[in-house]
Amino acid sequence: MPRAQIKDEKTYQKLRDEGESKEKAARIANASANRGKKSVGRKGGKNPSYDDWTKDELLGRAREIGIEGRSSMNKSELVKALRDH
Repeated sequence: MPRAQIKDEKTYQKLRDEGESKEKAARIANASANRGKKSVGRKGGKNPSYDDWTKDELLGRAREIGIEGRSSMNKSELVKALRDH
């Protein structure tokens, strides 16, 4: 059933089938519907890899996006949580 907040249902479903979170799938599907898939695919790559960030930087980013349990995570767990968000 199509949802009003999802602009590209086919892309959304494909991302969900690949295991992406609902929030991330919706963000990508809506961005690709607005700007086109090629444009969205080229976007990004301006920040260094999470592996290059300090633990404090990772904690700050996790706080910004509301990752639960971040204070008890080690660096590798924070990286995984941020990538999976």
